[in-house]
Amino acid sequence: MQYIIQLLPLIVVFVIFYALLIIPERKRKKQFQAMLNDLKINDEIISKGGIIGKVVNLQDDYIILESGPDRARIKLSRQGIANVINTKEDNK
Repeated sequence: MQYIIQLLPLIVVFVIFYALLIIPERKRKKQFQAMLNDLKINDEIISKGGIIGKVVNLQDDYIILESGPDRARIKLSRQGIANVINTKEDNK
């Protein structure tokens, strides 16, 4: 019985740690994966490096961005996408 009482604070700390850190991180990962799965051609994105461009080609692990006034094409890993700025439907 004493062992259970001694372990109780440790168990409570672990439960609080799990609730505050692990559950929200799982939710963020699901949202990020959903964003990557919903990515379409002509979506405007911003990369983790700050590059803004329009998606012109989708591949399994990479996307091709068109960026800048000279329409430079950049091959970017899907994991390098920070956010979708606006989608094709928003432009209509």
